Amino acid sequence: MDDASLKPLTFSPRPIPGLILITPRVHRDARGFFLETYNARAYQDGGIEASFVQDNFSLSTFGTIRGLHAQLTQPQGKLISVAEGEIFDVAVDIRVGSPTYGQWDGVHLRADSFQQFYIPPGFAHGFCVLSPQAKVAYKVTDFYDASDEVVIAWNDPDLGIQWPVTEPTLSERDRQAPRLAEHQVRLSTQQANTTP
Repeated sequence: MDDASLKPLTFSPRPIPGLILITPRVHRDARGFFLETYNARAYQDGGIEASFVQDNFSLSTFGTIRGLHAQLTQPQGKLISVAEGEIFDVAVDIRVGSPTYGQWDGVHLRADSFQQFYIPPGFAHGFCVLSPQAKVAYKVTDFYDASDEVVIAWNDPDLGIQWPVTEPTLSERDRQAPRLAEHQVRLSTQQANTTP
């Protein structure tokens, strides 16, 4: 057993409130390693009081950007991890009225670090693949609804995200996505209708 096995599970708040970087406790020995990838009680103690209802898994090649995606009336909180490779993972605050509206935060996630990124509901999400390929797993707090989804331009100049690539591989939908400002009316209306 090495010293890393003795390190506790940690929850590190990011500059935008609600975003949390999780570093798990990894138990290693001559056989390999073991870790808990999710434990509801421990994560609640760490500030993540979410109920996850769906797991997603994707494979992407180097230079791919997936995003920026969000849902409006059924916003999804997400717990992102990497099973293979490395990504630059990005969250953008799209909560109208939030003091950090339009601001973004990004973290590097690698399979060999086992870190996770928690993104609460009300954020758009995207990631860029930095390794030859990356397998990304994420838990979400609400079911996917294509009719409820908004797609925001990855290179929206108002956001100024510092992506590590300049000519990414994109889906046609992501390539044609409008800027956040073009979603302003829909965001305001939908969020007003869902506020208790």
